[in-house]
Amino acid sequence: MIEKEDINFERSVIVGIITKDQDESKLKEYLDELEFLTFTAGGQVFERFIQKMDQPNPKTFVGTGKIEEINSYIIENEIHTVIFDDELSPAQQKNISKILNCKVLDRTNLILDIFAQRAQTSYARTQVELAQFQYLLPRLAGMWTHLERQRGGIGMRGPGETEIETDRRIVRDRISLLREKLKVIDKQMSTQRSNRGAMVRVALVGYTNVGKSTLMNAVGKSEVFVENKLFATLDTTVRKVVIGNLPFLLSDTVGFIRKLPTQLVESFKSTLDEVREADLLLHIVDISHHDFEDHIESVNEILKEIKSNEKPIIIVFNKIDAYLPEVIAEDDLMTKRTSHHRTIEEWKKTWMSKVGEQNAVFISATQKENFEEFRKKVYEAVRNIHITRFPYNNFLYPDYNSIID
Repeated sequence: MIEKEDINFERSVIVGIITKDQDESKLKEYLDELEFLTFTAGGQVFERFIQKMDQPNPKTFVGTGKIEEINSYIIENEIHTVIFDDELSPAQQKNISKILNCKVLDRTNLILDIFAQRAQTSYARTQVELAQFQYLLPRLAGMWTHLERQRGGIGMRGPGETEIETDRRIVRDRISLLREKLKVIDKQMSTQRSNRGAMVRVALVGYTNVGKSTLMNAVGKSEVFVENKLFATLDTTVRKVVIGNLPFLLSDTVGFIRKLPTQLVESFKSTLDEVREADLLLHIVDISHHDFEDHIESVNEILKEIKSNEKPIIIVFNKIDAYLPEVIAEDDLMTKRTSHHRTIEEWKKTWMSKVGEQNAVFISATQKENFEEFRKKVYEAVRNIHITRFPYNNFLYPDYNSIID
């Protein structure tokens, strides 16, 4: 939790529940992420509210006593925004707003707001606007007066500011118009992808904020925007990269996240098409994050959802320079260790090296540590795809050891 108050940040609290499907430790991880999302959107979390329930209250998500506790804290501490970790139903959002008399958001709304801030191109803004309207449509009843009273700040960017008076019919018309606009752009982008020639396509995928853009800059010698916040990159960047004498196309895509709003999966179809049409995926993992295993699982689930999980994948464990294990057992003694004690050879002896049929590599994108092995793995994987596609060209691209000798 942020200790020092920043007057430029929106005063917020976050709310989550412990259920049979989500224990206390898992909720803590989700709330840590929700707090980082809030910070990314421009908010400061002052308090967390947690309740143990069999299932969410259909009227107010949490129980009556807990909602009263939250309301008291809001009044006493001048809180502007309450953010719930799970998606609220339209009825829940309406009921909670009436009780708390402040801005009420859920995780989906918060992520959409961050996307609205990050969207730089007309295409990205259109994608975000479509997702926002799809989210707002079932919530129109009784919502506009709330939006009008709480205009501005987190969750209010985009259609929330300019379409207060919009009714369902106009919103549906707007959704149809945005879909048609995206169809035209998707067709243009599909044509662009088909015009890239026969070069092998490699896509960077991974959880948000794992260092994909940093790696893109290091490998592709490009200037992709990098920031230690979630969803720093929305627009897909494609660069021609050459390792040895072998050229290929490398694309940086939007980061994935747990509980990814379904509206975003639909509206960001073209961005995900970069992944679908790639010949090779580089799955970037932030090994310094305490929950990186869950991040791997979340990304794999989304890859499966978009039917891209059967592609060749290299697991790239990034940020080894920032990895600090809490405790490691040695000879039945619990001994603290630091990152300085773990060499690349030690990394290769861990279970992580066997992830993805032992097709894993450990690097630091910022320090360019172990980049030679990374380049070798990528080169060999791209080479195998290329010579399978064009066997008569196999003499042009020898194995990696030959080109560096």
